Amino acid sequence: MHAQRRIWTSAAVTTAAVAGVLVFQGVTGTSDTGPGRDGRAADAKSAPVRADVHRTALKTSADGGSASLAPRDTEPFSMLGVTWTDPAAKVTGRFEARTRSAATGEWTGWLPLDTEFDGRTEAGRPGVRGTTEPRWVGPSDGVEVRVSTAAGARAGLPEGLRLDTVDPGGDPAERASDTAPPGTEASPLAAGPAAFAVDETPSDEPSPGEETPVPPPTQEPGGTPTDEPSPTPTAESPTPPASPTPDPGATSPTPSASPTTTSTGSPSPTVPPAPPSTVPQPPIVSRTAWQADESLNSEAPDYLDGVKAVFVHHTAQTNAYSCADSAAIVRGLHAYHVTAQGWKDLGYNFVVDKCGTVFEGRKGGVDRPVMGAHTYGFNRDTTGIAVIGMYTDTQAATAATTAVARVAAWKLGQYRGDPAGSVQLTAGANGRNFAGKAFTAGQAYPFRQISGHRDGFNTECPGGSLYAQLPAVRSLAAGPVTGLTIASVTGASAAGSTHYTRSKITVGWRATTPASLVRSYELLVGGKPVATVKGGVTSAAATLAAGKHAVQVRATHQSGKTSLSPVATVVAETTPPVFSTKPALTLRTGTVNTTAVPLTLKWKATDTAALKEVRLTAPVAKTYGPTTGSASHTAKPGAATAWKMTAYDHAGNTAAASVSGTPVILQESAAKRTGTWTTKSSGSYLGGKSYSSSTKNASLTWAFTGRSAAWVVSRAATSGQAYVYVDGKKAATVDLKSATTKYRQAIWTMSWPAAGKHTVKIVVVGTKGRPTLTTDGLVHLK
Repeated sequence: MHAQRRIWTSAAVTTAAVAGVLVFQGVTGTSDTGPGRDGRAADAKSAPVRADVHRTALKTSADGGSASLAPRDTEPFSMLGVTWTDPAAKVTGRFEARTRSAATGEWTGWLPLDTEFDGRTEAGRPGVRGTTEPRWVGPSDGVEVRVSTAAGARAGLPEGLRLDTVDPGGDPAERASDTAPPGTEASPLAAGPAAFAVDETPSDEPSPGEETPVPPPTQEPGGTPTDEPSPTPTAESPTPPASPTPDPGATSPTPSASPTTTSTGSPSPTVPPAPPSTVPQPPIVSRTAWQADESLNSEAPDYLDGVKAVFVHHTAQTNAYSCADSAAIVRGLHAYHVTAQGWKDLGYNFVVDKCGTVFEGRKGGVDRPVMGAHTYGFNRDTTGIAVIGMYTDTQAATAATTAVARVAAWKLGQYRGDPAGSVQLTAGANGRNFAGKAFTAGQAYPFRQISGHRDGFNTECPGGSLYAQLPAVRSLAAGPVTGLTIASVTGASAAGSTHYTRSKITVGWRATTPASLVRSYELLVGGKPVATVKGGVTSAAATLAAGKHAVQVRATHQSGKTSLSPVATVVAETTPPVFSTKPALTLRTGTVNTTAVPLTLKWKATDTAALKEVRLTAPVAKTYGPTTGSASHTAKPGAATAWKMTAYDHAGNTAAASVSGTPVILQESAAKRTGTWTTKSSGSYLGGKSYSSSTKNASLTWAFTGRSAAWVVSRAATSGQAYVYVDGKKAATVDLKSATTKYRQAIWTMSWPAAGKHTVKIVVVGTKGRPTLTTDGLVHLK
């Protein structure tokens, strides 16, 4: 570093190791000394961080078709650009640089430097230079540059080519390495105080290859700056106001002493008032907080009569930056615009990073109509908002576009503008926009009140992707809230499109509009609000009277516009369901054994509103739908079993019912016999034995008391038929024939509404060719 240095320190930016997140102090609300987003006040005594700027001349080839800077060690820097003497020179060549990381010592690949500029300068302001777009490269200590003319170009390279490097100050080790997640309102920032050097010896043009530090502006007695150049128009970078020569047809405002960025107190007569806006001011990191070196631009700001439109830009740098470096990037832009380009100040009125943090740009008061240098020919009556990054092919993050929408809506709201509307702007200079539309100085032209840089100037800025996002930005800024829908109704059960509850519910909703743009939400029942919450809250509770209700959510955008969600139908009722048919048990066909007898459980449940389900809780747990009325089960013979059921409606009301039953197995030997029966033994039979007969009219009769009965048999291909008599009356003819042999089969059943005394008699039919039947007993349910 050079021998002569100035030491600058700052207390405005501090780090707080809270869950590993760096907290940036000094975010302004209505004042740069107001509370930060962590609730603490900005440090009003914060000192600026001096940027360290160096110039190194490039070596131009003899034929003027190329220029270069050999790889070399440098003083630390994080931003660079190439400038040249004549700002009006048309540059069509290829400008590239590669840098060496101060952290790793690794060299990058060749990085393109954007040259899409118009080199016209404002009259009467010396020192303005043509320039590439400044590029953020991160902490570096080595550089190499190469420049070549475009193929077929008639003119060679411009004269006075030099490399300008900027160390924006702040200790890189104190800055977080990761960006904040997309969608956050403001990124964690840190650019801790550090010492930075500026060589006090000025030099107009360095010798080729000589790195020369840039001195701070000198002042005459009384504080009047003597070397404060005015902005120059560029394509992607900020473009100047026509000052000191005003835009044709416009009246120049009266310069004033430099005001602070606070909106409190009474402004001086020469400083326009800060009118209230129709929408809230978003958090803004003040120049004090990002530690602007105000000695770079001591001229008083120029003020407009108001703001009619907003122009959106991109800074055309890399997108691969950490949001923890955003304050340093803004300091770098500030130093580059003033020192390398010769402008009076940072050209943009506001700068937004990809994490959604908004930085105050050109000084004069964020809530006042400060004239910037951002859209050549249309700086008057407008504000410029630049998003850090390159958005030619990459869309800006939601956090960034949301921040742009908030700033635009707030600034236009100070002058009753409509973010979705159009306005007439008077051209301050002849020109042409990206679409080829020509402008004549002094003539008025229609513009959207939120426009892209390319709408007023022949540039790709703000990049094709970000430009395509501007309709969404207008919608966010103007309102109403979009995508509003009810997401959940807690405390209620849904049946189709209707929700049922006993009384209390909590309604949850969602919207595509970010919460920062929503003033409030209201929960409506029958069209009347029953709860109101802030825009960051997405649920509310309500207690409903019995009956059917139309439930909606109404969102109020910060603009005051409202929108409604679709209706959710909610029925409140406290009447429990009923078992219109009490649970009942009957025996069924199937395989019988000594541990399980097949039976059927039957029921019918109804509800005045909507039955949800019926649950069997004992002896096993099962859940059945609202239309199910029976289920097959088994029960252990000889044991009384209670079957317990509960019916639920969608509102949560319940009803319980139960039935008990005991299956009893009557062996074949318990029957009264007639005719010839033969005893057969096998482990496949109930109790190990069965009766078999082929004698026509042979019979077995069981007597029992119960409510259901099932005859149990063995079946085979040779099995015959039998008549079944119940209580002395023929009830059925049963064929035992089966293609496969089956044992312990309940083949016939009968049930009665209530338990009673009954007899079941089976008679051998004597079927021709297969007269034999085998019986394994009778089961009854008591």
